[in-house]
Amino acid sequence: MKKTLFAAALASMLTASCVSLSEFENLQTRYDQTTRQYNLTRQELDELKEENAALARQNTALNSDYGDLALAKSRCEATSDSLGRLLERTRHHYDTTMENYMQEVAGKSRDLTRAQNLLAARTKELNDKEALLQMQQNQLQQQQETFALQRNDLLAKQKQLEQDEAAARAQLDAKERELDAVRNAVANALTGFADKGLNVEVKDGKVYVSMENKLLFPSASWTVSKEGQNAIKELAKVLEQDSTLSVMVEGHTDNDPYRGNTAVKDNWDLSVMRATAIVKLLLQHGKGINPARIEACGHGEFAPKASNATAEGKAANRRTEIVLTPDLQKVLRQLGR
Repeated sequence: MKKTLFAAALASMLTASCVSLSEFENLQTRYDQTTRQYNLTRQELDELKEENAALARQNTALNSDYGDLALAKSRCEATSDSLGRLLERTRHHYDTTMENYMQEVAGKSRDLTRAQNLLAARTKELNDKEALLQMQQNQLQQQQETFALQRNDLLAKQKQLEQDEAAARAQLDAKERELDAVRNAVANALTGFADKGLNVEVKDGKVYVSMENKLLFPSASWTVSKEGQNAIKELAKVLEQDSTLSVMVEGHTDNDPYRGNTAVKDNWDLSVMRATAIVKLLLQHGKGINPARIEACGHGEFAPKASNATAEGKAANRRTEIVLTPDLQKVLRQLGR
């Protein structure tokens, strides 16, 4: 029961760790098989010892019988002179007795020889079993030592993983606080535009600054309005204060076809041009912003925020989103250590 509970607990720890559970299960299976074979061999060894003891007792009895017969022969020979007068009368009887005696001695001798041969074979078998048992004991000891080393290694790795996880969680918590601080800074900087189609929210570990086109662009244009430039200017000040943020400017449109008379041909082009215009304004008003931190992309009409079936939905879909992402490289390095 203890072995089963221990194996279950160790399997649970292996699952929480990065260590291979299949290697541990294979080792456990070999360990159990060796233990069963060890117990079976021990039982066979005990049976062989009992049989060997019985054969030894039989051998002792045969030796005793053989000694008795030898003693009887000596007595017969010692009294032969005194029985010379009776020799003729007892010759026939003596010969018969000697013949029976020799047959009995031969039989006892054969029995003794068979017993000795069997004893030798059993002794060899017993020695072989003991050698096999010793080898299995050595293998079992080696497996137990290997198992103990692997268990200690797993425990050490689990402890290290727990420490790494705690450190990574602490860094993630710090990044979440940093993200909230960015959201608050952006929201505070753009408070005056909140009722003009601007919204700031945290989603999926990022800060989304969503601006409807009524704040930024005239219809079918990618020229930023005066009020939109003011909003972008305030946002640029915030981005200058945090050099770790990555900035993605995403342009979006509704599903109405583009009808302008410019080089722009469709909503794809329009959304990209609007995103690029915002990037240029951010860099213009935020001299300390590293251009390598900023990307621009256009989604056209293909990432709607609401249904295009209503005027309100179309207005919500005509937007530019500025996505601010904190630097998670330190956290990722901590998790991958």
